[in-house]
Amino acid sequence: MEKYKMWIGGKWVDAESGRTFTTTNPATEEVIGTLPLGDGRDVDKAVAAARDAFPIWSGKSVQERSAILNRIAISIKNRMDELVDTHVLDHGSPGYVARVFAMSVPEHFQYAAEMSKSIMGVEGLRPAPPEGLFYVSREPLGVCAGIIPWNIPYMITAKIAAALATGNTCIIKPPTLVSLPALKIAEILSEIKELPEGAVNIITGPGTPAGDALAGHPGVDMVAFTGSYETGKAIMAAAGRTVKPVFLELGGKNPFIVLEDADLNEAVPRAVSSITFNSGMVCGSTGRYYVHRDLYDEFVERFLAGIGKVTVGDPRDPKTLMGPVVSAEHRTRVENYIRIGKEEGANLVMGEDRTLSPPLDKGYFVRPAVFTHVGQHSRLGREEIFGPVACIMEPFASEEEVIKLANDTPFGLTATIWTRNTARGIRIANRIDAGNVRVNGGSVAFGSDLPWGGFKASGFGKEGSRFGLEEFTRLKLICVDTSV
Repeated sequence: MEKYKMWIGGKWVDAESGRTFTTTNPATEEVIGTLPLGDGRDVDKAVAAARDAFPIWSGKSVQERSAILNRIAISIKNRMDELVDTHVLDHGSPGYVARVFAMSVPEHFQYAAEMSKSIMGVEGLRPAPPEGLFYVSREPLGVCAGIIPWNIPYMITAKIAAALATGNTCIIKPPTLVSLPALKIAEILSEIKELPEGAVNIITGPGTPAGDALAGHPGVDMVAFTGSYETGKAIMAAAGRTVKPVFLELGGKNPFIVLEDADLNEAVPRAVSSITFNSGMVCGSTGRYYVHRDLYDEFVERFLAGIGKVTVGDPRDPKTLMGPVVSAEHRTRVENYIRIGKEEGANLVMGEDRTLSPPLDKGYFVRPAVFTHVGQHSRLGREEIFGPVACIMEPFASEEEVIKLANDTPFGLTATIWTRNTARGIRIANRIDAGNVRVNGGSVAFGSDLPWGGFKASGFGKEGSRFGLEEFTRLKLICVDTSV
């Protein structure tokens, strides 16, 4: 059994308390190792280290920082197989899913390295009078905290890359359930000698007390959080005590709209993938399927056939398309929603038999479930499940009706529209209250060069693209009277 350490101030350290917690392989329930259980004292150490490193790192030119980030990207590419293996071991994702997420890691550093050159520094504002000079300057915020979700642990790198590229230092708290990917990134960063000690710090441990201490710390200048709606509210409250900017990427109950002229040959495979990829544990995956009444029965038939071909099993097996969920607690949560759906009267058309035969009787495996005729105001139809449970809502009759249904949610993260009429799809997309809307595509459009983030209870701010980098900066106006 491995004994892991945190990375603070360029050193591998234990928690100040000496306490640890264990991490478990979701596919086998075997304990992988122990990790330090950080608390406020460890946060204090990390903040001090990050503040000491800030003037060194921010004092480098944009070009110097960009070159270092590109070297980080090369180092990560050279160790891609290690990143994939770590993800499979600690998260339970099939190898192809782990590789999709791991491949995004160097891309975040490369994109941030290049884009930072165009947004940092000064630029003119408007013509100044003969005796004056006006300009704006985009500057780093200081010490940035990143709190990372367990469903996509390599999301850590989007926040690290954005913070470093814009001249900040950072402290990252990975999820308690899946901390090893963050420590693998720290291992690679520790070999980059041009990166000042303390520029990046990794603290392991639960949200209470480590996350709370980090979000409310007076030495932290900004908090970037990805996770649940309820935790996001707690992060806002903690950060509000010291009035610091917050970026929140929260959950969703995302609509997948199939109009009467949709191409089911294209739409159904994407619909199946959206609820089974990463075992449905993606904030942008489909939460509600809205299908026009003319296509409803055919869509359901094809959807069930597609789900039936999804192989659930050992994530190390190349044939596996869906692995376990992340923990026993989350498995209980998903199974509970299936029970709730049955009690509410939704029609369970796949997944009635929940028994699992060996070897799936060990590990946190969940069979996919499919409900039809899910009520708009039911718990199943309104709450984020975060697992392989498809909610096919009651059929709709008109474009106007489905727009109202799609927007009838506290969330606003993603939406998908399927139609052969692109102009119609764009018209509907303009009326959907979500931060990421796709016409004739999968339910998620995510990349280092694309802005990601939602509306309403799905949070605010953007990750990725130049807009995501700007979240880690502040804008200053400078006025100079040259007549003096």
